[in-house]
Amino acid sequence: MNPSKPKCIVLLSGGLDSTTVLAIAKQEFEIYALSFDYGQRHKFELAAAELIAKKNAIKNFNIINIDLKQFGQSALTDEIDVPKNQEIGKEIPVTYVPVRNTIFLSYALAHAEVNNIYDIFIGVNALDYSGYPDCRPEYITAFEQMANLATKFSQGNKKIKIHTPLIDLTKSEIITAGNKLGVSYKDTHSCYDPSSDGLACKECDACILRMKGFQMSNISDPTNYQ
Repeated sequence: MNPSKPKCIVLLSGGLDSTTVLAIAKQEFEIYALSFDYGQRHKFELAAAELIAKKNAIKNFNIINIDLKQFGQSALTDEIDVPKNQEIGKEIPVTYVPVRNTIFLSYALAHAEVNNIYDIFIGVNALDYSGYPDCRPEYITAFEQMANLATKFSQGNKKIKIHTPLIDLTKSEIITAGNKLGVSYKDTHSCYDPSSDGLACKECDACILRMKGFQMSNISDPTNYQ
């Protein structure tokens, strides 16, 4: 740990995007990583987050337990089939978890306030994504504005900054950037509907975008597929 580095919070899901963001943030910040056990149907991505935090020697890593399953209405938390081989981005898919990023960012904001942290990193993307409303640039701008009104930081000169280094990148550009930073994508998990032993399905939105990203970047895909 370099004491001269400022602190930041990284929302680390264990997926490809958030792991790339972690690598980007590590260059300039001391990392406080947050993951969420929110009632998702499988825990492979969460296990990946733990492994990635360990391999990156993240000393400040916390898993927050919340239950979004009680609200349902998402294929990731409810008994709803995960769509396969569908056209991506035409409408909000059933894999969207209602206000998930707002909830996660709110926890990150509270963590930031008590630790005097002014920088929060999240791996949202507005290009190669499934059409989630809480991945748009205007959403991030609005949350940042709210954050600087809702906390004690509003009384001082410093402001909360929500960093979205991937928001304008394609999936292949994200993979290329992470590869240059030494990201081990073999450790990440993206699939919405893996087998019981964690093999990716190849057919959900997350798998399709991931496979396309590796193909377009001409980087070997280390994912274990069914």
